[in-house]
Amino acid sequence: MSLQSHIDLHTRKLARLAPGGFFFALHIRFALPLINIVTYPQGWTDRYTEQAYALRDPIIAWGFSTTGTTRWSEIAIPDPFGILRQAQEYGMVYGLAVSCGPIKSRTIASAARDDREFTDAEIAAFAEVIEDLHRITDPPDSLTPAQIEALRLIEERLRWLAAWTIHNANHLRESPDGLKVGGHQASCASMTGSCGPRIARRRLRRSASIGSFGRRLRAERPSVVRRVTSS
Repeated sequence: MSLQSHIDLHTRKLARLAPGGFFFALHIRFALPLINIVTYPQGWTDRYTEQAYALRDPIIAWGFSTTGTTRWSEIAIPDPFGILRQAQEYGMVYGLAVSCGPIKSRTIASAARDDREFTDAEIAAFAEVIEDLHRITDPPDSLTPAQIEALRLIEERLRWLAAWTIHNANHLRESPDGLKVGGHQASCASMTGSCGPRIARRRLRRSASIGSFGRRLRAERPSVVRRVTSS
């Protein structure tokens, strides 16, 4: 079964557990999730986006402050903008929240219903699906031999360009008035060239792993893989 098939299967499970809709943001890094899916009522989603509630949402704040599960009614974080109260206008009266993963790659999810609180068993079932989604979508840390060789060549090229930039700035650039205009450029290149092959290789490997993982998801189903560019 492909990764996208797994995501579709898990999404259907979540829909059965959340009659009022749900959302999940997987592997939030630098304020952006790797995958983000929302099935809340469209009217609420529009208001939430227009008012930039993600910046003030007590559920999001709770998710970044801890890991585990909770009900909306149990969140003690202040809600001065009345976001949870406003959500009730769209049938989202009761809800749950899930947070898992390290802070550098946090996954936060939530679900709603209009008739009653979620039971402990329902919360546990929802959290199990979210945790599995978090696990199967974790970008890989290992690379193939071909990718490692490609990164080695990129590293060599970067170091050569850094050395050439420094040489050009210090010795070849024309400076009729005697001013050295390449100092900043040279210093920037020095930072690139002096990071060392091991550090450069680790950074490049990580970037390549995340990039190839994202391209694989988009190739399988571009409409599902969405990055949040505004909240």
